[in-house]
Amino acid sequence: MSNLVPVEVIASKIYLIRGQKVMLDRDLAKLYGVETRVLNQAVRRNIKRFPEDFMFTLTREEIMNLSQIVTSSKIKHAPNVFAFTEQGVAMLSSVLNSERAILVNIQIMRAFAQMRQMMLSYKELKQKIEKMEAKYDKQFRIVFQALKQLLEPPKQSKKRKIGF
Repeated sequence: MSNLVPVEVIASKIYLIRGQKVMLDRDLAKLYGVETRVLNQAVRRNIKRFPEDFMFTLTREEIMNLSQIVTSSKIKHAPNVFAFTEQGVAMLSSVLNSERAILVNIQIMRAFAQMRQMMLSYKELKQKIEKMEAKYDKQFRIVFQALKQLLEPPKQSKKRKIGF
């Protein structure tokens, strides 16, 4: 029962918005096995538990940008979309008190921890490469530059609108 939802599925639902790793209300609702409106009602009834660093509402522009990534086209017509940080997701477990919500929440926390661990290992690898670069000749400079480029996260480019 501990593998109710695979960590890979959860990790694919974590987005980087406003420089924070977040999960959307509709993805969380689907994972918890409730309707999005039910999740949002529970949050609104307990809004004091969700300060801005736990949850925020996406702007219309953010929703439109996200609708190009998310497979569900319903998101672009949503009146509001809540984004929950890791702390906000943890707080949801006190608001949604079903057995499934508790088990799924544990898996989500594991996914966030796994992503954090991956980021640390990338940083460690980058540091090792920099030490090797300082140690060896300039003949390997091109190799080291290529390796650094591979370790850098991709830069988000502004997408041009299609049409008129």
